[in-house]
Amino acid sequence: MTRDRTTPHRTTRHRTARSRSRAARHRTPAVLAAATLLLSALCAGQAPAAAPPGRVGVDPVVAEKLDDAITAAMREADIPGVGVGLWIDGDESYVRSFGTSDKTTGTPIKTDMHTRIGSVTKTFTVTGVLQLVDEGRIRLDAPVSTYLDGIPGGDRITVRQLADMRSGLYNYTEDPRWLSTFQADPYRSWTPQELLDIAFRHPADFPPGARWAYSNTNTVVLGLLVEKISGQPLHTYLEQHVFAPAGLDATSLPTGAEITSPYVHGYTNFTADGATVDASGWNPSWGWSAGAMISTIDDLRAWVPTLVDGRLPDGGRLLEPGTQAQRLRMLPTGHPDVGYGLGIARIDGWIGHNGELPGYETIAVRLPQARATLVIVVNSDVDGKTGSLSSLIANRVTKIVTPDHVWDLPPAAQPQAVPEPTPSSTPTP
Repeated sequence: MTRDRTTPHRTTRHRTARSRSRAARHRTPAVLAAATLLLSALCAGQAPAAAPPGRVGVDPVVAEKLDDAITAAMREADIPGVGVGLWIDGDESYVRSFGTSDKTTGTPIKTDMHTRIGSVTKTFTVTGVLQLVDEGRIRLDAPVSTYLDGIPGGDRITVRQLADMRSGLYNYTEDPRWLSTFQADPYRSWTPQELLDIAFRHPADFPPGARWAYSNTNTVVLGLLVEKISGQPLHTYLEQHVFAPAGLDATSLPTGAEITSPYVHGYTNFTADGATVDASGWNPSWGWSAGAMISTIDDLRAWVPTLVDGRLPDGGRLLEPGTQAQRLRMLPTGHPDVGYGLGIARIDGWIGHNGELPGYETIAVRLPQARATLVIVVNSDVDGKTGSLSSLIANRVTKIVTPDHVWDLPPAAQPQAVPEPTPSSTPTP
């Protein structure tokens, strides 16, 4: 539920390495998904029966409505490009791309293009933490000072409170001096410790566990925790233990500003003069474990069911069932219909995460009762009067396909890794 920036270098994955990584984790058989109602009916030579309550269906009429709703929203908000994927029970139901990935060349946006996914990164980082919990190397309710030094109040902040955004640690991306520095040089490289030094100059916002408040600082601390306990750089750990087992060949955590081709160009007005520019080459290291990853719509389609259901494509599990259950234990955020678990959110029934950073917005969620996965990619964060562009598209889509579960994330519940420009920080043109 936030904004971040990062583009990882895509690394080559070998099946032997993937097999070793999979074999290293506990597996339990998974029940094969049933064929869709429509497919069953067609094979039997019958007319399709009505979908059960809560079930999503996309026929040509619905698809046309979605096309019209998305293109209308793009015109309304002046969005350059949008990619939308809606899958039901593992079957490709509605996959469309609209507009351009590059306003200079006019290259169309496509679903296999790499994009910066912002705070969807948090779902991967926290997965790494929970894997180490399963291995008995981290305890969720242990103070973080058990594992890391230098965290103010770390003897009272638990690992769980970092993962569910209840630590009280100040969010470094709200620091005015950091914002000015970032605007002055968005190509600068940041280390995790530099980011934490900024956060720790500020007192805690509240005592640990007192309430919920979104803070990128929490996930940066968790990224360092994974590195300390695993003995590996975070990008290496995630590659071997999360991306490869989940079959995510186009997903990575970059170590610099690189982004794999073909990629979506992202447009932002988070600039000193308020002008809209191409931010695809900006360095996302300031987001690191909280928001620097890149992926594709196709990879996110594969990731979301694993994230929400806990099952891998090969029928095994990424996490133990008990740990997965704890991840999905949503606590109130103070906003209606919005809950937050361990690096994962629930918005009116949709479970997953969204991400925003200069030039890019992403939503990757699942509605379990409908067995539906929804992925949305937008290559602009110039929100203007409409607010979050990805939420605008998600709202229009879900009004049509899941009217009982409409995406409606309140602006106050949509923290941004980089706050919106204000007259004091960014003059309007």
